[in-house]
Amino acid sequence: MRGLAVAASAPALVLFTTATGFGALARDLGFTLGHALFMSVVMYALPAQVMLIDQIARGAALTAVAFAVTLTAVRLLPMSITLFALIRDGPRIRPIHIVASHLMAVTVWLEGSRRLPLLPHDLRLPHFFGIGFGMFCATAGGSVLGFLIAGTLPPAVAAALLFMTPVYFLLSLFVGASQRMDWLAIAAGLLLGPPLFLLLPGPDLMLTGVIGGTVAYLLGRRR
Repeated sequence: MRGLAVAASAPALVLFTTATGFGALARDLGFTLGHALFMSVVMYALPAQVMLIDQIARGAALTAVAFAVTLTAVRLLPMSITLFALIRDGPRIRPIHIVASHLMAVTVWLEGSRRLPLLPHDLRLPHFFGIGFGMFCATAGGSVLGFLIAGTLPPAVAAALLFMTPVYFLLSLFVGASQRMDWLAIAAGLLLGPPLFLLLPGPDLMLTGVIGGTVAYLLGRRR
């Protein structure tokens, strides 16, 4: 219940708002409500969902679409590794852990990283499920609402809603930064992100994280 209470606060509202923009965008691009809801439930990754419908609407080849969507999902791998180190209760992966991995999202990772270390180990997995399932329902519900009210939302507003999650993520990084290395990593990401997006729009996010994080780590250790 405490995990669900977390999901009922600001993080879920951010996801719900962002998913509303996705639902409206999906309808504008000619997709059905079933398509929008299916992507929200099965993919549960708004950047990948936006990439998928945008590339399909542009008539891109399926292989190129699959590759682009895969690149957007790479960012969740290190998040999953660090967070699951907190909730695993043994050396073996159990089916319940595989189910839990589907609930991983940027907002879930942020809230889990802040809250799970403060809990007894036997309560971490249930707490994670509460956070993740609440966020999951918020995403699905927001996609449906956005699709239904798409005709009343100007395109600029629908597009702006999609930026709620990145803004929330950036602000959370500011709040959680406590060491010089943290601030160096944030600064490096802000500086490298725009030029890498222009030069390499596919793997730009991954390269920004790898290069910026490495530079921040080396400079932090040196100091």
